[in-house]
Amino acid sequence: MAIGSFLNVVAYRVPRGESIVSPPSACPRCGTPIRNRHNVPALGWLLLRGRCFDCHEPISPRYPLVELGTGLAFAAVAVRFADEPRLLPAYLAFTAIGIALALIDLDVRRLPDVIVLPSYPVLLALLAIDADGHALLRALYAGAALFAFYFLIAMASPGSMGFGDVKLSGVIGGVLGYLSWGALLTGAFLGFVLGALVGVLLLAVGKAGRKTAVPFGPFMLVGAWVAILGASGLGEAYLRSLGA
Repeated sequence: MAIGSFLNVVAYRVPRGESIVSPPSACPRCGTPIRNRHNVPALGWLLLRGRCFDCHEPISPRYPLVELGTGLAFAAVAVRFADEPRLLPAYLAFTAIGIALALIDLDVRRLPDVIVLPSYPVLLALLAIDADGHALLRALYAGAALFAFYFLIAMASPGSMGFGDVKLSGVIGGVLGYLSWGALLTGAFLGFVLGALVGVLLLAVGKAGRKTAVPFGPFMLVGAWVAILGASGLGEAYLRSLGA
């Protein structure tokens, strides 16, 4: 949850080109620094009843929800890799990166290079802790394959997909491919399915038109995360059926 609090800072400041280190967190309304006793994840917001202690303006419930959601997501990943502890740092890092990028993409429809590009070497180094050369090579192939797939879509249909999505696809392909080809297939497929379902729903309720831009990064990340947590069996079954 403490990391979730930091991710709130990242999601707010990075798109604005601000430092994520200083100045300390402050009320976005009056600019008064948040007191340490009020900066406890989720609990601080509840104690303040969702309002700034100084100016009494409402504080978005998104802040405690991100903190709580990050805590739950980290717990889920810890359970998933309980028997593979050397993989835990990589997939916790991917979860944190994914949450930050999803929030930013929802806010400003961008996936900043300052987060996406460093993710490649960081996650590669963390995956290397597991010391499985075969899986690491598969991760490199999978990352390149998914990147190429998204790149072709972006080139074939300009405007249908941002290049931020293309760059993110390589990261997602790598972390999924390290687990298995089935995980890669499942995560990539779920991203498109979730994006299509939400797009249709927004059209149905009149919240979007045919030309409305919908950020695709969050769907890519949710699809990947679901595959990591156990849905990769769907892709594995499909690949086995092809082999049969």
